[in-house]
Amino acid sequence: MKLDVFDLEGKKKKSIELPSQFDESYEPNIVKRAVLAFISKLRQPYGTNPRAGFRQSAKISRRRKSYKTAYGKGISRVPRKVMWRRGMQFGWVGTEAPGTVGGRRAHPPHGFKSWLREINHTENSKAIRSALGGLVGEKKVYVIVDDFEKLKKTKEVKSTLIKLGFEEELERLKVKKVRAGRGKSRGRKYITKVGPLVIISKESDVCKGARNLTGFDVVNVNALNINLLTRGHEELRQTIWTESAISALEKQNLFRGKKWKLMMYQDIHWILKKQ
Repeated sequence: MKLDVFDLEGKKKKSIELPSQFDESYEPNIVKRAVLAFISKLRQPYGTNPRAGFRQSAKISRRRKSYKTAYGKGISRVPRKVMWRRGMQFGWVGTEAPGTVGGRRAHPPHGFKSWLREINHTENSKAIRSALGGLVGEKKVYVIVDDFEKLKKTKEVKSTLIKLGFEEELERLKVKKVRAGRGKSRGRKYITKVGPLVIISKESDVCKGARNLTGFDVVNVNALNINLLTRGHEELRQTIWTESAISALEKQNLFRGKKWKLMMYQDIHWILKKQ
């Protein structure tokens, strides 16, 4: 499949052939599974202190004739600690048990729980290829000349994006809303929208030029992952590729999967054997 390459003025310069990574059919279930597996690695474990609710002395007998028994006292049989005593009379309060003051939680979160979802390398590569194929099908792939990577200033990047037809997208990304819930007081007051993804071939000046544009992300083609290609694993994201990034995708054989690499090595071995 061929795609047009645009210059910095938004005019068509030439057409290039897309590599085979864009030929994969779009499979939303595989893409969703890969995104959830990626997000699970970012989740931080949390849990209560194992000694929480057990840091005080509390005991109550369950035997009829044992000392400090609760039978016949007209109180619930929960673990208690003695605050004062007068012979066989005790002033005690419930503790340790769930529902008591200072007691443990009934079903607390555990820090040792693993939230990680596993996905193998081949399936993850297929998910990326599937997302790339879906981007082509939805016409969300734009290719621009390599001069785009040399833009240093934000106003230059913004001017080029407007010429490419992203003016409505830039206006949409300006709108930000106040988050509902407790997140407002925890350093994430505003919800920002996700915009196009800029994919480059190497570290360049456009990384600084585009970082002040809300919703835009710049990533090296080698660091591309399934989470960057989607917006919440339900919608594919618009992508802007430089011509060198497309070439690197093909020359470095990225996201082909282990099976393709094995076949490639077998072909090389067969060629060397013939020589």
